[in-house]
Amino acid sequence: MQKEIGCVMEAVDQMIRHAIWSAGAKGIVVGVSGGVDSAVAAAFAARAIGPEHVVGISLPTAVTRPDDLTDAAELCRALGIEHRVVSIEPLMETYRREYPDLTATPYLTGNLMARTRMAILYAVANRENLMVCGTSNRTEYLLGYSTKHGDAAADIQPILHLYKTEVFAVAREMHLPEHIIEKAPSAGLWPGQTDEGELGATYTEIDAALQTLEKKGWTDPETEIEELVLKRVRASGHKRSAPPNLAGIR
Repeated sequence: MQKEIGCVMEAVDQMIRHAIWSAGAKGIVVGVSGGVDSAVAAAFAARAIGPEHVVGISLPTAVTRPDDLTDAAELCRALGIEHRVVSIEPLMETYRREYPDLTATPYLTGNLMARTRMAILYAVANRENLMVCGTSNRTEYLLGYSTKHGDAAADIQPILHLYKTEVFAVAREMHLPEHIIEKAPSAGLWPGQTDEGELGATYTEIDAALQTLEKKGWTDPETEIEELVLKRVRASGHKRSAPPNLAGIR
């Protein structure tokens, strides 16, 4: 298993270096939340092109847990990458005041947060000739557990091939801070929110169901969790497809 992880890590390093070279970019910017996904993505970026070419940006709101900011700062220090903090709370306050219908539910507010964060990451990337590093894993990708043009947007996706349980394994192989690995995964969209609580199952259960269903060609769920997972996979297909268009007829 360790040898297999090592081969995967080397392949990711090569992919990142090729992407940066092909784009003529100076480096990478990555949103660091204090969670394991962004930690592994940032670590891959630092490994591949050197920490001096990587910028980690935390984008907190009023509901961001203080320990998440502390963990993000600690991670950046450990990796040797620059860490910046850009609060998006003033923007969220403006949305709530000027466009209350756009923040009427936690779901709407969460998607708006994700898209606002990505807009800032791309603005920094534009200004400094950087590429935006994504932090989505394969589990989230298949479930559609992400926001279009928000956390799903990126120029490079170094962990999109890794199931969430594999992300944990890679994080340990990289010797990332244990408390980041052990904390309950959360998108930080509202107080008390956790990924597993929102999804209705643990990542271990979800990953097992995804792998079983994929082998069966995404048919014939045999358990309640497989039924739950397959429903999410089918409902989120539009997130994994290019927008419908007629460009091919010209």
